[in-house]
Amino acid sequence: MNNLYNTILSPIITEKATKVSENNQFVFKVKIDSNKREIKKAIEKLFKVKVKNVKTIKIKGKNKVFKGTKGRRTDYKKAIISLNKGENLDYSGGIS
Repeated sequence: MNNLYNTILSPIITEKATKVSENNQFVFKVKIDSNKREIKKAIEKLFKVKVKNVKTIKIKGKNKVFKGTKGRRTDYKKAIISLNKGENLDYSGGIS
Protein backbone atom coordinates (compact mmCIF):
# COMPACT_ATOMS: atom_id res chain seq x y z
CA MET A 1 0.00 0.00 0.00
CA ASN A 2 1.38 3.38 -0.95
CA ASN A 3 0.81 6.70 0.77
CA LEU A 4 -2.36 6.88 2.88
CA TYR A 5 -3.15 10.35 1.57
CA ASN A 6 -3.29 8.96 -1.97
CA THR A 7 -6.10 6.58 -0.96
CA ILE A 8 -8.27 9.07 0.95
CA LEU A 9 -8.64 12.20 -1.19
CA SER A 10 -11.06 14.35 0.83
CA PRO A 11 -14.07 14.28 3.13
CA ILE A 12 -17.43 14.93 1.50
CA ILE A 13 -19.31 17.57 3.49
CA THR A 14 -22.89 17.90 2.26
CA GLU A 15 -26.29 17.97 3.93
CA LYS A 16 -26.75 14.26 3.35
CA ALA A 17 -23.26 13.40 4.63
CA THR A 18 -23.86 15.50 7.75
CA LYS A 19 -27.15 13.72 8.40
CA VAL A 20 -25.45 10.32 8.02
CA SER A 21 -22.74 11.38 10.51
CA GLU A 22 -25.40 11.33 13.25
CA ASN A 23 -25.42 7.52 12.81
CA ASN A 24 -21.63 7.35 13.31
CA GLN A 25 -20.98 7.12 9.55
CA PHE A 26 -18.67 9.40 7.57
CA VAL A 27 -18.32 9.96 3.81
CA PHE A 28 -15.01 10.35 1.97
CA LYS A 29 -13.94 10.76 -1.65
CA VAL A 30 -11.40 8.03 -2.37
CA LYS A 31 -9.14 6.97 -5.22
CA ILE A 32 -11.16 5.22 -7.95
CA ASP A 33 -9.02 2.06 -7.94
CA SER A 34 -8.76 1.61 -4.16
CA ASN A 35 -10.54 -1.30 -2.49
CA LYS A 36 -12.34 -1.61 0.85
CA ARG A 37 -9.34 -3.09 2.68
CA GLU A 38 -7.05 -0.23 1.65
CA ILE A 39 -9.69 2.36 2.62
CA LYS A 40 -10.21 0.73 6.02
CA LYS A 41 -6.47 0.61 6.77
CA ALA A 42 -5.99 4.22 5.67
CA ILE A 43 -8.85 5.54 7.83
CA GLU A 44 -7.70 3.55 10.87
CA LYS A 45 -4.11 4.80 10.57
CA LEU A 46 -4.91 8.44 9.71
CA PHE A 47 -7.62 9.05 12.31
CA LYS A 48 -6.70 6.37 14.91
CA VAL A 49 -10.23 4.92 15.07
CA LYS A 50 -11.68 1.42 14.71
CA VAL A 51 -13.69 0.97 11.49
CA LYS A 52 -16.72 -1.31 11.64
CA ASN A 53 -17.78 -1.31 7.97
CA VAL A 54 -16.88 0.25 4.61
CA LYS A 55 -19.34 0.74 1.74
CA THR A 56 -18.17 2.05 -1.62
CA ILE A 57 -20.07 3.72 -4.47
CA LYS A 58 -18.76 4.62 -7.93
CA ILE A 59 -20.21 7.91 -9.21
CA LYS A 60 -20.27 8.39 -12.98
CA GLY A 61 -19.36 11.86 -14.24
CA LYS A 62 -22.07 13.97 -15.87
CA ASN A 63 -22.04 15.30 -19.41
CA LYS A 64 -22.09 19.09 -19.33
CA VAL A 65 -22.21 21.94 -21.85
CA PHE A 66 -20.43 25.20 -21.05
CA LYS A 67 -20.68 28.07 -23.56
CA GLY A 68 -21.34 25.61 -26.37
CA THR A 69 -18.40 23.37 -25.49
CA LYS A 70 -19.31 19.83 -24.53
CA GLY A 71 -17.41 18.26 -21.68
CA ARG A 72 -17.59 15.52 -19.11
CA ARG A 73 -16.95 15.57 -15.38
CA THR A 74 -14.63 12.88 -14.08
CA ASP A 75 -15.84 9.70 -12.43
CA TYR A 76 -15.06 9.28 -8.74
CA LYS A 77 -15.59 6.88 -5.87
CA LYS A 78 -17.21 7.53 -2.49
CA ALA A 79 -16.66 5.51 0.67
CA ILE A 80 -19.13 5.47 3.55
CA ILE A 81 -17.26 4.56 6.73
CA SER A 82 -19.12 3.13 9.73
CA LEU A 83 -17.34 3.36 13.07
CA ASN A 84 -17.77 1.24 16.19
CA LYS A 85 -19.89 2.64 19.02
CA GLY A 86 -18.00 5.09 21.18
CA GLU A 87 -15.61 6.03 18.33
CA ASN A 88 -15.63 9.56 16.92
CA LEU A 89 -13.91 10.96 13.85
CA ASP A 90 -12.80 14.59 13.60
CA TYR A 91 -11.72 15.40 10.05
CA SER A 92 -11.50 19.11 10.71
CA GLY A 93 -8.07 18.55 12.25
CA GLY A 94 -9.07 20.08 15.58
CA ILE A 95 -9.70 23.49 14.03
CA SER A 96 -12.75 25.23 15.49
